[in-house]
Amino acid sequence: QVQLVESGGGLVQAGDSLRLSCAASGRTASTSVMGWFRQAPGKEREFVASITWSGDITGYAVPVKGRFTISRDNAKNTVYLQMNSLKPEDTAVYYCAADRAGSFEFWGQGTRVTVSS
Repeated sequence: QVQLVESGGGLVQAGDSLRLSCAASGRTASTSVMGWFRQAPGKEREFVASITWSGDITGYAVPVKGRFTISRDNAKNTVYLQMNSLKPEDTAVYYCAADRAGSFEFWGQGTRVTVSS
C-alpha cells in the first residue's frame, strides 16, 4: 500500500501563487508515476500534471501548462505542484495520486484551493 498526504492548499487571490505538497509513504518503490488531479464543484475530476519518480518526465494539462510546475524530491518521497498566476477557474480540490501498473491506484484525501477574483 501507498499512503499519500497533500498539504498547501488555501484561499488566495487571482494572480497569486501556491505550492502544494504530497508526501508519500509505504511501498512507494512499487509506483512509477505521481500525478496531480483536481475536481472543481460540480465537475469531474481532471488530470493536472504528472511526473515519473526516476525519469524526470513530466506532463501537463493544457489549462495549466506554463503556469504550474510539478517536481519531486526523492529523498523526501515528496511531490510538489508549484502553481503560479492562479485564476478563479483553478479553484478545486487537488488530489495527489500514485500510479502502479499503468493506472493511478492510490489517492490522497485532497487539499482545497480557492482562488478569488
